Amino acid sequence: MRLALDAQMFFADASVYELPDIAASLGYSWIELSPKDDFIPFFRHPRIDDAGVRKLKKVAADAGVGFASIIPLNRWAGPDEDQRQAAVRSWKRAIQIAVDLEVDILNSEFNGRPEDPETAEAMFLRSMDELLPILEREGVQLVLEPHPDDFIEDGLDAVGMVKGLNRDWLGFLYCTPHAFHQRHSPTSIIEAAGEKVRYVHLADAFDHTASHGLRYITNPPGNAVRVHQHMEVGRGEVPYDEVFAALASVGFDGVVSSCVFGFEEDARAISERQRDAAVALVEKHFGTGTAATLTR
Repeated sequence: MRLALDAQMFFADASVYELPDIAASLGYSWIELSPKDDFIPFFRHPRIDDAGVRKLKKVAADAGVGFASIIPLNRWAGPDEDQRQAAVRSWKRAIQIAVDLEVDILNSEFNGRPEDPETAEAMFLRSMDELLPILEREGVQLVLEPHPDDFIEDGLDAVGMVKGLNRDWLGFLYCTPHAFHQRHSPTSIIEAAGEKVRYVHLADAFDHTASHGLRYITNPPGNAVRVHQHMEVGRGEVPYDEVFAALASVGFDGVVSSCVFGFEEDARAISERQRDAAVALVEKHFGTGTAATLTR
């Protein structure tokens, strides 16, 4: 098992080359490279060349930090064909970057519009036809998560799609701050995924379905927003004991990544407390001494 830091709260003031030292200073041996403007931006082609990749690999080695994963996010499920083709081109470059950095996991979202799921699914599968053979050839795992406002938001449906793609090396990511958007309990989703659960995002959120859906009020009533947070563990209502008990029951041995966003003013202290919270949860549910594996 690995414990990683998504260092997004440091992005505004640090280049991608500074992130390994930041992670190391916070007690993390692994880092998750999420979308960043000077690396792989949201919905655009990567902004790093081979020389930059070599530099990043060296600074990470010097810091004693490994890359747990890279997160490319592109419109590989449309909504139009030009965007899909651009997304596939970007993904091909992202795969090469992963190989050069010796990263064995790429994690991402289904993307695509929820109001037209059939078209989005058709485009997504077209992209998979192009990308899965490349990922398999290069020995890189793909780990997918349902996300609010994607064409797959339901946790069990996402597990079904991952299984339906029928690759042993393709996995499922359980994102705890999205727990209340996945429409089923953490236990039911994690147990359905079984050994396919390869990755966990660790952050907290409020239950927007509580109080008959009146926890959040948006105007005009009935608009199609998806509200959630990525807060520090303990600030919201995610049932972490249930999540980690279910992970232990299926023999989870993947990556747990701290991914708190939006609290830059306290980023260092929060990242340290997230580290400690992850260790405590693993120790509690996987057994004493298990957390020692998190930093290997």
